[in-house]
Amino acid sequence: MISIVIPIFNESETIPILWDRLHKVISSLEYGIEVIFVNDGSTDDSFEKLYHLHEYNKSIIRIITFSRNFGHQNALTAGIDSANGIATILMDGDLQDTPETRPQFIKKWEEGYDVVYATRINRKESLLKRLAFSWFYRIQKTLVNFSIPPDAGIFSLMDKKVIDVLKSMPERNRHISGLRGYIGFNQIGIPVERERRYEGEPRVSIIRLVKLAFDGFFSLSNLPLRIATLVGIIIALTSFVFSLWILFMKFIGEASPGWASNLIATFFMGGIQLIFLGIIGEYLGRIYDENKKRPYYIIDQTLGFDKNSNLKQ
Repeated sequence: MISIVIPIFNESETIPILWDRLHKVISSLEYGIEVIFVNDGSTDDSFEKLYHLHEYNKSIIRIITFSRNFGHQNALTAGIDSANGIATILMDGDLQDTPETRPQFIKKWEEGYDVVYATRINRKESLLKRLAFSWFYRIQKTLVNFSIPPDAGIFSLMDKKVIDVLKSMPERNRHISGLRGYIGFNQIGIPVERERRYEGEPRVSIIRLVKLAFDGFFSLSNLPLRIATLVGIIIALTSFVFSLWILFMKFIGEASPGWASNLIATFFMGGIQLIFLGIIGEYLGRIYDENKKRPYYIIDQTLGFDKNSNLKQ
């Protein structure tokens, strides 16, 4: 059996089209399939649409409903925790990740690859958003000391042994595509055209995207702290050399008062200090979150799971 995990947040209009396209693909596969929809605190009638699908497809469709919105990465985590397949496919529920790509993933997996991920091409977002994603992936690749392919999001297939490792990771500020790269094993990317959203505006806000980017930077690397140390050393050495030059100018009698340069230097040093205090704060905040040990998500109800199912919370 292969598991398919799909987080849903206010996708009422998309769900019927998503299922219609997905069902056509499922029908052509030689594997048993379970489709796990994670209802991430939707406020529209997404749950009613999912429930209707479940009533007619009880052997295939499973539903997890959160008590509130816990976010995209935690919804994916719930799906991963409940997946029982020998391989698991992650995809978004807005039809930007095309259901018709799954057979390509499965073919590569059958060839012996443990992870098959989509490399997004021809994204249909705005130019500013495309540039932001491009910068994010390339900065992230520079910061971490393991391989994370650029332009590869969560749309992927992972073998059960990779899923089992993901399940064992306890961290709370999760960036699943980064963790997937950290795990390693035999991975390959396939180019997939990134479609437009089927309906409405993106459900993930700019603030959530910024948080996800920060998780990708700070949860996977301590290089920003090392950069802070390096910049501090460079500034200290520069200040020392500048001080020697000032003393030299004073001794030869050519020193002149310069309140503007002093003010600029003060503002510059203050800005540098605040930036690096912010970097340290990001790490401290993540340590604080880990120590609280709150659940990743809280489940309101489930449908389609047997009594022995044990979702980690």
